[in-house]
Amino acid sequence: MADFETIGKIKLDLSKYPGEDFYCDGAVEDELLDIVKNRSKAEYGQAIEEKKSWPVLYHLSPLRENIVEWIPMKKTDKVLEVGSGCGAITGVLSRKAGQVECVELSKKRSTINAYRNEDCDNVNIHVGNFKDIEPDLPADFDYICLIGVFEYGKSYIGGDNPYEDFIKILMPHLKKGGRIIIAIENKLGLKYFAGCKEDHLGTYFSGIENYKAEDGVRTFSRRGLEKIFKRTDVKEYHFYYPYPDYKFMTTLYSDAYQPGKGELANNIRNFDRDRMMLFDEKSAFDGIIEDDMFPLFSNSFIAVIGKDFDIKYVKYSNDRAPEYAIKTVISRSALKGITVRKYPFGERAADHIREMVRAYESLKDRYTGCDLKVNKCKLVDNGTELYADLEYVEGKPLSELLDKALQNGDKNRFNELFDRYLERIGYNPEYPAADFDPIFSNILVDDKDEWTLIDYEWTFGRAIDTKELAFRALYCYVLEDEKRNGLDLSKILEKLNITQAEAEDYRSREADFQKYVTSGHRSMAEIGSLIGNRIADPGKWIDRYASDTSASRIQIYEDKGEGFSEENSYFAEDLNKDGTTVKIEINADCDVKVLRVDPAFSACIVRLKEILFNGESYELIPKKNLLANGKIIKGEGNSHTLVFATDDPNIHFDLSGLNKENENTFSAIFEVVMMPSDMAGDLQGAIKKIF
Repeated sequence: MADFETIGKIKLDLSKYPGEDFYCDGAVEDELLDIVKNRSKAEYGQAIEEKKSWPVLYHLSPLRENIVEWIPMKKTDKVLEVGSGCGAITGVLSRKAGQVECVELSKKRSTINAYRNEDCDNVNIHVGNFKDIEPDLPADFDYICLIGVFEYGKSYIGGDNPYEDFIKILMPHLKKGGRIIIAIENKLGLKYFAGCKEDHLGTYFSGIENYKAEDGVRTFSRRGLEKIFKRTDVKEYHFYYPYPDYKFMTTLYSDAYQPGKGELANNIRNFDRDRMMLFDEKSAFDGIIEDDMFPLFSNSFIAVIGKDFDIKYVKYSNDRAPEYAIKTVISRSALKGITVRKYPFGERAADHIREMVRAYESLKDRYTGCDLKVNKCKLVDNGTELYADLEYVEGKPLSELLDKALQNGDKNRFNELFDRYLERIGYNPEYPAADFDPIFSNILVDDKDEWTLIDYEWTFGRAIDTKELAFRALYCYVLEDEKRNGLDLSKILEKLNITQAEAEDYRSREADFQKYVTSGHRSMAEIGSLIGNRIADPGKWIDRYASDTSASRIQIYEDKGEGFSEENSYFAEDLNKDGTTVKIEINADCDVKVLRVDPAFSACIVRLKEILFNGESYELIPKKNLLANGKIIKGEGNSHTLVFATDDPNIHFDLSGLNKENENTFSAIFEVVMMPSDMAGDLQGAIKKIF
């Protein structure tokens, strides 16, 4: 075997390669190789949506780069990436640093890395076992990156103290003042308590239960990492907290800048496998933040061995169309104090940053004489950097104050705050400039009761009706937290003089706006839905199996254009409890596009006998307006039989083509017969052979 191979501008050093890959993810690696060889990086998003696969998302999503993109590397810096895998972060390291040396055990993965980054002329990939390659590595690295690697120390290094030895082996390869960057899950991360499976083992509560001796991988709590650092005589280290976790980080916190209440609302982001939902993570995080314990329960850590960075907070808004992709950075230094800057995420977003400065000028003019300040903003363009420089503002988000009023049952306080909000954002309403996004979390209220609009990037050069802005703020506020569902929106809409037709129009405009921002590509939440892993609520399991007949309870989901969600489902009342025959009636809103009926919570056979919509027979056409995750056997007339070999059977009735009034009645009579899942599977197989 030749000692070297070249792919594009990248050299693969095979001098320590043992001749075979000792681990492999199977066919998915061939799939990844095909994608990176035959598609441009701009087409990876399309491939992710087409494949609907967790490994494809995990390895190819550009959001993976966020975990190191924020680090202020220089083009004179030299980086060692241990465990470079399929190259998820190699490309960004190449763009930021002067030289990147990768170490990767798998040749197949190294080949994928080389093809996806073949234009990088400053990357070498050393293929083989780290212990064999390490003695030949130089001692002049500015950064050593272990991204999702340190937890495998027991397998890589071996011995009685593999994690301590891992650090001891790496330290001599740092130049003076260099840093080791470790990104790793927190074994006590809140998501694991809430019902996510351990990322590496795929089992519940493995880290919380402190792993088993035979487990070849383990993550650590913050305290556990600190003990390792101290045992290796590390003199200086610092912690950062990627949220939701390090894999697809959207926000980076630090000990100097931790999240506020209400900020951590984007928690259902594990797309690798099914999970339970034991409690509301947002509410739990709010309590944790209130008690100053966020560092203990952050889902992931970035541990920096070496000197700290001035950067204390980063918010990525790069899951957008390229012309709107930006990042917000808050830094703190002895020289400059606290700075807030918004950077374009690529050249195509430069005009969006320039527009923010123009937005500030127009909004400042509009709100002159009003009790709503606009966060000061100026443009900095020095030839090497372009960014919007904003004033750092202290205060609590208006959303937090509204939440407090709701929690206290203080309707008067809530209405008072909302009235003041209306008065302020509605000031000078005819002025030809309006921020489309004055949601409650974008307004800070300080101890002197001064209100400041801190984020106004979606400002348009025209007047927008105040009630539309207020409706959108309420809409976003309620969607963020189900605890806010108790808000009497009908009274607020009446107060704003918003009709049902106007509300529907505003919701439609919001959907159009989201498509405008993302340029039509699917959000991470939508991709997660495509991958299709289930979220199970054990509390509902208990309800379902509280009696012998609970397995046949019928759960209803309504899709109004945003997909199905567990939170918005409900149970139908069985109007006919005669043996296996079930009759239900459902009142559905006019905007329901698809009605999903889960006829049971175990494998079963279902025979549809009569389906009526608004009292008239509803003709069912399999694979058109009748879909299911089981086998459909077309019967005579409108009777069909469905066989389900799953514990989560569901039937979809497409209502989008029907003429509907304000409210519609959907009724169904069907028979449900429970059966073991293996028997149902055999039956499905037999049906497939017959047909």
